[in-house]
Amino acid sequence: MADDLDERLSRLLPGGKGLWIPMDHGISGYPEKGLENMDGLVESCISAGADAIVLQKGVLTHQVQRTQWKNFVMHASVSTVHGGERSGTKVLVGNAREALKRGASALSCQINLGDDMEYKMIESAGSLTSSAFEHNIPVLGMVYPRGPNMSPSEDDPTNGIAHAARVAWELGCHVAKVPWTGSAETFSEVCSGVPIPVLIAGGPQGMPFSQTLEIVEEALSVGGAGVCMGRQIFSATDSVARINALRAVIHEGVSANEAASYLR
Repeated sequence: MADDLDERLSRLLPGGKGLWIPMDHGISGYPEKGLENMDGLVESCISAGADAIVLQKGVLTHQVQRTQWKNFVMHASVSTVHGGERSGTKVLVGNAREALKRGASALSCQINLGDDMEYKMIESAGSLTSSAFEHNIPVLGMVYPRGPNMSPSEDDPTNGIAHAARVAWELGCHVAKVPWTGSAETFSEVCSGVPIPVLIAGGPQGMPFSQTLEIVEEALSVGGAGVCMGRQIFSATDSVARINALRAVIHEGVSANEAASYLR
């Protein structure tokens, strides 16, 4: 059965690298620019060469039935913008057995470190990795140091991001998704602190995508494994071009400067 886990990971992270596109945002708040036509979006991302697409379970089942694609990841964490003080508290809404029956190849969950309900999200993530362990299915841990109670140590140049990756690994996740630290030097500390692949989140919108490619190149140079990037792809008018550029940097070793030519 261990081979099943390895096979899934190698398919989702070919060569140990990945271009994952989360599209679970519509459950948190909608309308969400770019997610109006999920069928067309999913098809274009698959055709352009995404390694994995992260979806909430209802959408995932629909897309598996439509496409028969094997690289969907079932996101099992949910909150909405209407939750008031608890809008940042993700609750668990799925398990590994269900994910496999729905046709997913992996699971994902989110923890917001420093949130007042952080302990509940940690508990939920632990439950998910336990069920995943029983069924040999990989788990992506999306861990963000963003809550009001964050208290990274003064000598932590990553400002809690290295701890976020560590939380994902120590809870049993096979892949971590964390924010970019701002420099290759500090991101190297994130990657060296865990033996699992670390994907960087998309970060703030508004910067030129050529600059995003430079960040991805920097992250890869110090041990990063690629990206798990949503809005910077699905809300863009040139989403296919952006995927092509990211693939060039992540999988082909093309420089960010050269890959930027895909955007023109």
